[in-house]
Amino acid sequence: MKQVLLLLLFLAVLLVVISCEKGRTAPAIISKGKKTTTIVKDSIVKESITTTIDTVDYNQRLWALSNQDASGRWPVKTACPLAGAILPYHRIVAFYGNLYSKRMGVLGELPKQQMLQKLNYEVNRWHKADPSVTTIPALHYIAITAQNAPGKSNTHRLRMPHHQIDIVLSWANEINGLVFLDVQVGHSTLQDELPTLVKYLQLPFVHLGIDPEFSMKNEAPPGTKIGTYSAEDINYAIRFLAQIVRENKLPPKVLIVHRFTQKMVTDYKKIKPLPEVQVVMNMDGFGNKTLKKSTYHDYIFKEPVQFTGFKLFYKNDTKGNSAGLYSPEELLRFKPKPIYIQYQ
Repeated sequence: MKQVLLLLLFLAVLLVVISCEKGRTAPAIISKGKKTTTIVKDSIVKESITTTIDTVDYNQRLWALSNQDASGRWPVKTACPLAGAILPYHRIVAFYGNLYSKRMGVLGELPKQQMLQKLNYEVNRWHKADPSVTTIPALHYIAITAQNAPGKSNTHRLRMPHHQIDIVLSWANEINGLVFLDVQVGHSTLQDELPTLVKYLQLPFVHLGIDPEFSMKNEAPPGTKIGTYSAEDINYAIRFLAQIVRENKLPPKVLIVHRFTQKMVTDYKKIKPLPEVQVVMNMDGFGNKTLKKSTYHDYIFKEPVQFTGFKLFYKNDTKGNSAGLYSPEELLRFKPKPIYIQYQ
């Protein structure tokens, strides 16, 4: 009888653990207690890459992130990552901003040491709230900013000087943190802007963020209307990063995609994470807790891609709002749990 009960328990666990898939269709082999080999091919690079990953552990972590979601949306069935993947083994806590502006976020608003101390405080709060994953700090730096004026290039975007990016990288090295370079293309394109950041993206601790809000598909200046990215745009960024990972034999990159409206991201079902790139859909809207929760539910939970993030605004979330910011404990009750946390 004891053996029968153990067998039934094992089968029940298998029912809730999803299989990693190549893309969204091909099933992977799961061997309990062993590691499996995934062979990946992509149109950018013809050669195959072989890697080993413990799929059982990976899938169990995804199930934990889903908070036992019963809708069937989470966890999302995507390709298993290459070895060395950050997610879901770590939670990233990032400070967002630009060194030229005190209005774009806490990164740039506060002096360096005060900012890093505050970031360390938030990292510790998240680690205490969820010690099941390692919490790591990050600096999310807007490396290409959208502009109201067209500028010399007539693209409504401004590329930050590399010496300023170098400063942010040096700060991140001091705290053993990650760097995200954020791109606001304005009237330009990812195809024109991402290559300008290749030398940084070749570094193993540097990752990418792209912001549909400032991707203007019409004549409107950035900031006057909310922009958009299609699945094709996002897949280009994924393939671009995947090529860098392969050519430089790097661990997987993390791609942050900001979102707070329906039209900011179109055809979400066609977004294709790859083993070389982990995609985080980051809820980027501000407001009171009720508004932010509904936005997360409508545009992040209901349109699953791979992983989720949540942005907290020290100022805009608290204006006229006595409830204040969401705490780590509150956000960890969301379905799914956000694995990337950004403070502005």
